[in-house]
Amino acid sequence: MRKTAAKLLAVAAIATSVATVASGTALADPTVTPAAQDIVSVGSDTTQAVSNQFSTDYNAYLTSIGDTTSPRYYSWDATGSATITPKSGATSIPRPNGSGAGISALNATGSQVDVARSSRGPKPNPGGDPTTDVFVAFAKDAVSWSAPSGGYAPANLTTAQLKAIYECTTTDWHTLVPAVPAGTTIKPYLPQANSGTRSFFLSAIGNPALGGCVVTGPQENEGTDPVFTNAASVFPYSVAHYIGQVFNGHSSGSDAAGTLTIRSVDGVSPLTAANTLSPAFAATAYGRVVYNVVRQAEWTATDAHGTALRNIFGPASTNGWICKNGTNDIKSYGFLPLPGAACGSTIQNNS
Repeated sequence: MRKTAAKLLAVAAIATSVATVASGTALADPTVTPAAQDIVSVGSDTTQAVSNQFSTDYNAYLTSIGDTTSPRYYSWDATGSATITPKSGATSIPRPNGSGAGISALNATGSQVDVARSSRGPKPNPGGDPTTDVFVAFAKDAVSWSAPSGGYAPANLTTAQLKAIYECTTTDWHTLVPAVPAGTTIKPYLPQANSGTRSFFLSAIGNPALGGCVVTGPQENEGTDPVFTNAASVFPYSVAHYIGQVFNGHSSGSDAAGTLTIRSVDGVSPLTAANTLSPAFAATAYGRVVYNVVRQAEWTATDAHGTALRNIFGPASTNGWICKNGTNDIKSYGFLPLPGAACGSTIQNNS
């Protein structure tokens, strides 16, 4: 009976998704040991793939203009070996997995780490991010929810329904989808605690008091985890990362959507008809800006290091490479470019 209900729901659930995942070129950890003067980033899973592409393209650009002395840019993945040695002369550190871990590493390792990739904005003090950090904006993303194709979940849930699911006050799919047999327990999952996608999603649905039914653990933006063979699963997902994986060929190994398909919230689809990030969805509470975080003293420094940071991450008006030349990369990995001076704009956590 459950299998029959699941099949009946499949067509509606697929309204926001499915395409065959194209196999993309894997861009992973640096293939060389970055030099001591090079710029190294760690942190967010959501922006690691596009950051890896920025690294490849920016370094190629320097080579193409005959620049052999400027610092190169390298990006370390959120997952892989347990430890990394970020650059030449550095000590081994635990691999930072997620925005929070990246920001912590930025502020704990000195010159070993230069940039933290962050899929969330600054957390205010007390108890938030250091006031010495600067968040440099580079693109727009959004976070929605996902569920297995052919499973029990509908194509759309409201914000109130999502909050109730994660508070475990709504625990039976039958109460939301009458075609599903009663007693079909909802299985809500969240990424690990340092995930910027996790913290942003929970904020967007109203900061629920997480109930005992919620399971923490799967790597964010990866639908290949075995837990998602459960047809009753629910999991937050970066819309841009999903688009990059499913529609634009940037999928490799476990960095893939698997059977998960991305769904609508409050009747608004996260995808356009062309399978790009919907500006309408990005304009809701589920839209977010993504950042590269640097130390303020280095961002404003007039030495070679500060100049390199601004040359890579600064606004197009001052020839920041990402904002001036990275638009195609940003779109290819599913993000929306920020308009005008918004790319390269900064927020300092002074609160």
